[in-house]
Amino acid sequence: MPGPEDDLALLAQAARKVGPIALSFWKAEPKAWDKPGDAGPVTEADLAVNDTLRDMLTTARPGYGWLSEESEADASRLDARHCFIIDPIDGTRAFIAGQAGFAHSLAIAEGDRIVAAVVHLPAMDLTFTAHADGPALLNGRPISPSVAGIQGARVLTYKSATEPEHWKDGKSPPFRREFRPSLAWRLCLVAEGRFDAALSVRHVWEWDIAAGSLIAERAGAVATDRHGAPMRFNSPRAMVDGMIVAGPRLHAQIAAGLIRVP
Repeated sequence: MPGPEDDLALLAQAARKVGPIALSFWKAEPKAWDKPGDAGPVTEADLAVNDTLRDMLTTARPGYGWLSEESEADASRLDARHCFIIDPIDGTRAFIAGQAGFAHSLAIAEGDRIVAAVVHLPAMDLTFTAHADGPALLNGRPISPSVAGIQGARVLTYKSATEPEHWKDGKSPPFRREFRPSLAWRLCLVAEGRFDAALSVRHVWEWDIAAGSLIAERAGAVATDRHGAPMRFNSPRAMVDGMIVAGPRLHAQIAAGLIRVP
């Protein structure tokens, strides 16, 4: 049975293989359309990357389940000991716009825990990696989060997350809001200390955060749902109830300030 280090090597190999596929469509006006149910855009590049990843990864690990943003739901994944959790192109809107901030997000869950993760940004030549027993790396170098507190922190989130209705004191929090298009990349930017936290008070899809959450944790950050509870993956809904990802000090401050919701 392959271990986390073996699974990480497989994910890294897969990311290197699909990066050139994505780049062959990037800035080349790929065909794009909106998915049903206001689920956002998809392009022919998303599907090409997804097909290549599925063929490569499930051939290498035939007993593993499969969960991907661009694949039909398959309930058999819930019975698998291990499961791939994949976003072929995270940040599709940025990809369509010709921006470089899109990523391949590849993770493997063992039970409900992520044990191997790669976030690869091919247009920037950035590869973040981690497995459950090792450090978080960026292009092979160890990374670590900031030690900032909440006052003046640089937090990757969207505008509505800072509205007073979400905070116990009825005021907008004293941090600076910033944004990057890929959720997976946001978690990695926290892991390497370029930003201080990533926050969502809305449910997030597992494929957006599975890889980045492990990378952040192995770097030394704390990654939880919006209530401060551990993230659980390969769930029936494939969603996590929000997220707080930050260094231990800032994570505690954000978690303490947020209103808990049922």
